[in-house]
Amino acid sequence: MKVLIVGSKGQLGRSLLATAPDDVTIVSHGSDTLDITDGDAVDTTVAQVEPDIVFNAAAYTAVDKAEADEEMALAVNATSVGHLARATHRAHARFVHVSTDFVFDGLSGRPYAPDAPTAPLGVYGRTKLAGELAAGEDALIVRTAWVYAATGANFVRTMLRLMVERSEVRVVADQIGTPTYAPGLADALWTMARKRARGIHHYTDAGACSWYDFAVAIQEEALSAGLLAQAVPVIPIRTVDYPTPAPRPHYSVLDKTSAFDILGGPAPHWRTPLRAMIAEIKHG
Repeated sequence: MKVLIVGSKGQLGRSLLATAPDDVTIVSHGSDTLDITDGDAVDTTVAQVEPDIVFNAAAYTAVDKAEADEEMALAVNATSVGHLARATHRAHARFVHVSTDFVFDGLSGRPYAPDAPTAPLGVYGRTKLAGELAAGEDALIVRTAWVYAATGANFVRTMLRLMVERSEVRVVADQIGTPTYAPGLADALWTMARKRARGIHHYTDAGACSWYDFAVAIQEEALSAGLLAQAVPVIPIRTVDYPTPAPRPHYSVLDKTSAFDILGGPAPHWRTPLRAMIAEIKHG
């Protein structure tokens, strides 16, 4: 089996490479080697590779910056998805596209099912929703949330840095969702793709928490592992106390039932992979 991975330099792309089954041949591209907003370049690359599966792990994820950069966000999150989907279809391959909890408005109060009405609050969510439409009905679209890994820019690494640099850390406590460990997401994507799943599904780790809860757990696990020398106060604050250009959904827990059925069981509770990630950082 031959697989093309687009967005291979990001957290998820690197995790897809690291968790790839032994029986696949991979061709990977980051933004430095393939401009996915260039339809001709995408057509040429897919035709040359002749893949069985195309994973799109590329995205414009700067949520706040997108509010003032809608043209680029739309190009990366939607237009390029159309390029990839069409080229994949012509190659008779399967297309796997990753989307986000930000397609929802966060007003539900209960986990969002894959067929729940979408209502994105900002540019990032709107462009990602447009990307889902561009991916087409034959694609496997997996929405996820709060992705982190041992490398790259993410909430866990930011908190670990701030807990060393500052005497206290203030974290929003009224936004609820679920962390997702990138290697676990990547492994799930491989399994779902090889099982020829299609349509929209949700995948995160199990459980739910606020960003404040997540930060407290990060500090506890880092202290236990000896990655942090001492604790600092973690102060819960409201969203209104930390204004951002882009609005965030207050509740974006996803219903993962259909994905877990395909995978043959649930993902681990979010605290378990967090502990593994902390250990990975400590041991290099």
